[in-house]
Amino acid sequence: MKRKIIPYNPNLKLLARKLRNDSTPGEVLLWKELNGKQMFGFDFHRQKPLLNYIVDFYCYELNLIIEIDGHYHNNEERYNLDVLREAELAEYDLTVMRFTEMEVRRDMGNVLRTIETYILEYKGGFGGETHP
Repeated sequence: MKRKIIPYNPNLKLLARKLRNDSTPGEVLLWKELNGKQMFGFDFHRQKPLLNYIVDFYCYELNLIIEIDGHYHNNEERYNLDVLREAELAEYDLTVMRFTEMEVRRDMGNVLRTIETYILEYKGGFGGETHP
């Protein structure tokens, strides 16, 4: 599969590095499950700049973004920004999957099953082609 180039704001690279070093407990826990191609052999990146945003986790092979929302996502203004962000990312055929910090910390099994289900459905979209 040819890698689709998604533009990003190069000014975000330094902030992305800082965010990788200052991860939330939920991000650390999920990264332990995604790192090293543990999820069906797919390569995930964390705190990845895309467009004018930094996404928590990104897999280019799956066109998948995974976001972990903290308590600040509970207000209406933040929600509206997230909707706008997802619409812009969708223009590049990217899917955004959202979990709360508490879901990741308290119910990792269901979080992983949700991601696995997406991957299995996505792989089915290749006419039966499977990935490593």
